[in-house]
Amino acid sequence: MKVFAALLHRDLAALLPGSARGNSLLPLLFFLAVAMLYPFAVGPEPALLAATGGGVIWVAALLAAILPLDRLLAPDVEGGFFDQWALRGISEEAVVAVRLLAHWLSFGPFVMIAALPASALLGIDNQTLRLVELGLLAGTPGLAAIGIIIAAVTVGLKGSAALSGLLVIPLAVPLLIFGAGSLSSGGEGGLALTGAISLVLVAIAPFAGGAAIRAAREG
Repeated sequence: MKVFAALLHRDLAALLPGSARGNSLLPLLFFLAVAMLYPFAVGPEPALLAATGGGVIWVAALLAAILPLDRLLAPDVEGGFFDQWALRGISEEAVVAVRLLAHWLSFGPFVMIAALPASALLGIDNQTLRLVELGLLAGTPGLAAIGIIIAAVTVGLKGSAALSGLLVIPLAVPLLIFGAGSLSSGGEGGLALTGAISLVLVAIAPFAGGAAIRAAREG
């Protein structure tokens, strides 16, 4: 447990603001920028903003989750840290699982906090905001899992940042459909499906990511 705690501490120190890879502030600012610009694009009509605002928050959350993907795993693979961890008996799956948790902590809670001022900008009522927050709580771990899988698959490839974005978006469609869809259907079914998809993604991400990193190292 001490090893995993040390890895998590290292990853959080690397991913949170003020660190070498510090980027959690950037997704937050990006998320708020989307919420601020959307009313300028569609107009200030309150009914239209309230009807579409929840979906805009979900899309902004997806885009914010994509931003740090090229820095999640590539620096450690290039620096030989995975080789050192393997020599110490720490599997790639364990490292990826800890990195997944750190990745979610670096953007998920921030996005949920940013959804509060974003809902005011978009004219979202309290009931819809509650569903948005519950949906983000259920869905952002799944977005983080998709991100860590794609980051592992594309590690070492040229132009991996652009490629990661292209690969993440189609895989995230089910989460967006059920997460944003729960806002129009009133709730529980969409939230349950969002949570179920997210749970499956979180469960398979360490194994898929670990296998991809081993293939990249051995290749």
